[in-house]
Amino acid sequence: MVRSPPKGPAQAIVHMFEPLGSTVVRPTLATAAMPRRVRRVLEHLYALVSDEMARQLERMLGEFEQQLFRQADHARNPAQQSLHFETLRIVRLNRADLVPHYLMGLEAALTRVREPLSMPEQYDSRTLPTFRDLRLVEDSELDEGAVLRGIAARHSSRANLGLHLLGQRFGVLGGAPAFDADRLPVGPYSLCRILGEAGQTLQIGLEPRLLLFRTFDRHVLNGYAQLVDTMNALLARENVLPSLAFVPIRTRPTTQAQLEAARHRREERPELPADAPAGPARIGPRPHTAWQGQSDRVSESDEAAAVALLQQLLSGRRDLLGKLRSGRRAENPKAIPTAEVIATLGTFQGDAANSGVSSARNLSDLRQALLTQSHKKHGEEAALSREDSDTFELLGMLYNAIQHELREDSTASVLLNRLQVPLLRAALLDRTFFVQQRHPARQLLNTVAESGASWMSEDESDPQLDEHLRRAVDHVVEHYHGDSTVFDAANQRLQQHLRAMARKAEVTERRHVEAARGKEKLELAKHRAAEEIDSATQGQQVPRFVRSLLSQAWADVLTLILLRHGEESSEWQQHQEMTRQIVLATLGRGGSKVPAGLGAKVEHALGLVGYHADEANAIARRLTTGVGDEDDPASRTELAMKLKARGRLGEDSGPAKPKPPPPRSAHEQQCYDQLRALPFGTWFEFVTNQQGDVVRRRLSWYSPVTDNALFVNQRGQRVGEQSLDSLARMLAAGQTRIVTADKGRLVDRAWHAALNALRSFAGLGPVEETTA
Repeated sequence: MVRSPPKGPAQAIVHMFEPLGSTVVRPTLATAAMPRRVRRVLEHLYALVSDEMARQLERMLGEFEQQLFRQADHARNPAQQSLHFETLRIVRLNRADLVPHYLMGLEAALTRVREPLSMPEQYDSRTLPTFRDLRLVEDSELDEGAVLRGIAARHSSRANLGLHLLGQRFGVLGGAPAFDADRLPVGPYSLCRILGEAGQTLQIGLEPRLLLFRTFDRHVLNGYAQLVDTMNALLARENVLPSLAFVPIRTRPTTQAQLEAARHRREERPELPADAPAGPARIGPRPHTAWQGQSDRVSESDEAAAVALLQQLLSGRRDLLGKLRSGRRAENPKAIPTAEVIATLGTFQGDAANSGVSSARNLSDLRQALLTQSHKKHGEEAALSREDSDTFELLGMLYNAIQHELREDSTASVLLNRLQVPLLRAALLDRTFFVQQRHPARQLLNTVAESGASWMSEDESDPQLDEHLRRAVDHVVEHYHGDSTVFDAANQRLQQHLRAMARKAEVTERRHVEAARGKEKLELAKHRAAEEIDSATQGQQVPRFVRSLLSQAWADVLTLILLRHGEESSEWQQHQEMTRQIVLATLGRGGSKVPAGLGAKVEHALGLVGYHADEANAIARRLTTGVGDEDDPASRTELAMKLKARGRLGEDSGPAKPKPPPPRSAHEQQCYDQLRALPFGTWFEFVTNQQGDVVRRRLSWYSPVTDNALFVNQRGQRVGEQSLDSLARMLAAGQTRIVTADKGRLVDRAWHAALNALRSFAGLGPVEETTA
C-alpha cells in the first residue's frame, strides 16, 4: 500500500503503527479521489487536528489510568479491587493502539467529505421490516450510544457558531450544501463516534469504557470550541470563504405605530424608499460587543486604494510643511536604501533583545539614531527615502494617538516601546500594515495597547495577562527577522489566553444575568398577584385590616405559587379560587360561607412563605372569618406591627423606589428607542469626571418589562444596574456614548485620529469611519 510520508508527530504515529506487509487498504487523503487543492487543504487541516488530538489523547489515557488506580484503591472488597487492577493492566498493555486507530479513523472521515449524502430509501411493502428482522439490543450499545450522543450534543451547543461557519466551509470543500454538526468529519459527533470505535482496541468492559468516554469529555473536548476557531482560521487562511462571518441580528416586530410613522415620513420626504424603516428603529453603526482583545468583524477594504490615499495625504502634508519652513533648503542628501534601513533596525532590535529594553524612547529618537549610524558608516549626510519617511511618520502618528488612549504608568507603555522596532520593520516590508486589519502585527499591537487602555480601571488589570503580553513581545523582539508568521505565532498564543479570559467573563456575566432575570420574574409575579387580589376585591367592602393582610401576607403566597408552578398550573387556579373564597368569607362575618378546610389551607400556604405557626394561625383566622379569638384593637395592632417588621418575599433592604421621572424630551425619547433596539453585550463609555476620562462598561442585559439594565466590566463582574430611562437621559446629555464596532478596538480609534489629522492638513473634513 502506497502512503505519503508522515508530515508531523501524529502522522508519524499512524505510519509507525501499520505493520509491514499489511494488506488492509485504509482510506487516506493521499489516495482519495478529490481535487488537488481540496486534498492539500484537508491535509493541512488533518495535520492540525491530529497533532492536537494525539497530544490530548495521551493526556487522557494518563488520567484514565489514574482514575482506574483510584477506583482500585477505594474498592469495597478484594474482588472489586482485583477487577480494577486487571482492567488497569489491560489498558496499559493496549493503550498504544488507541491513538493510531483514532487518527486513522479521523483521516478516513476526512476522505469522505466529497461522497454524496446517502438519501433514505422510499419504503414500500417489499422493504418494510418484518418481525423476524427485529432483534434485541445489548444494554452496552444503548449506554455507550447515549453517553457519546450526550457528550457530542453538549459540545455542539457550546461551539454552535463556530460549527456553523465550519459547516459552510466544509460545504465548499465537499461541493455540497453546508454540513450539519452531525455530518462534519471534525465535528463533535464524528469525534465521539471515532472514539467509540477506537476504544474497542483497549478490550475493556462497559463500565471502564463509560469512564473513558467521560474522561474524553473532560480532558480532550474541554478546549474543543477553541479548536473549532483554529480550524476556521486555518481554512480562512487557505482562502476557503475567508470573509465568512455570522452575526445574529435581533429583529423587532413592526407595530402599527411604526408603520404609521413610516407613512408620515414618506409623505414628508418622498425621496425615501417605500420600505424605509421607521426612524427610532435605525440605530446607525453596528455596536461593539466583543471582549478585550477580540474583534466583532473585520471590514474588507481596497488595500491598494487605501495606500494610494495615504500617499496622497502624506504628500499634501509634506508640501505644506515645506512651505512653512523658513530659509533655503539644502541639497537633497543621498537616500538610504530600504534594505539598509531594515538591517540597521535589525541591529537595534538585537540590542534591545539582549538588554531587555529599547534604547529609543520614541520613533523620532529611533530615526535620529538610524541617520547617525548611516553617517558614521558612509561619512556623508544621508536621509530616508520618501516612502520610508512616510512609514516613520505614519507609525509615529499612530503611536502618538495610542498614547492618548493609555493609562499613565501602565505596563502597556513599556511593551509598546519594545515593540516599535519590529513594527517599523514590518511596516517597511509591507506597506499595507496600516490599512489591513487582519495583519498579524496590527492585531498584536491592538492587544498590547488595549491591556493599558484608559477606559479600564486599575482593579480590572490582570497580572497573568501582563505576563502573557510580555512573553509575546519578547518572542517578537527575539525572533522577528522579516517573517510575519512570528507575529502570528505570538498573537495566537496570546489569543488563547484572551479566549480563556473571555469564557470566564461570559460565565460570570451569565450568572449575573440569570440573577437579574430572576428578579424580573419575581417582580412580574408580584404584579400578577396584586392584580389578582385587586380583581377579587373590586367592588367589595373589604375591611381595611383584611385588605392589608391580603396585600401583604396573601400576596406573598400568590407570588410564590406563581413562581413555582406558573400561571397555567392547577395550583395557581386553586389559589385564585381560595382568594375569592377569602374575600367572600370576610364579608360573610361569622364564617357561614367559609368552605370546609379553608382556614387550614390558608395557614399551610402562609407557612410556605416563612410565617411561624402562631402568626399563620392568627392571619388565617382573620382572612377566613374576619375576626380572631381576641377581636380587640390590641391584638390587631400587635399583628400589624409583626407584619410591618417582617420582610416581604423577595424584598431587599435597598433604598425605596424613586419617584416617577419627568417626561422625556424628543431627543431623550429618540435615545431611549435606540437603547431598546441595541443587542445584549453592547459596550458603553461613561464619562467619570470633568476632564473627560471614561470607563467602559458592557450592557449585559435589560428588561423590556421592568426597564432595568445590567452592566458588567471587562471581567464580567457586575458593576451596577440602572433604568433605560436614566441611561437615555445620560446618552442625550453626552455623559455616556455607545461604542461602535468601527471604533471598538483601540488601534482602530487611534488610526481614525491619525487619519483625521492627515485630512486636516489636506484641507478635508474629518471622516466618521476609518479607512481600515
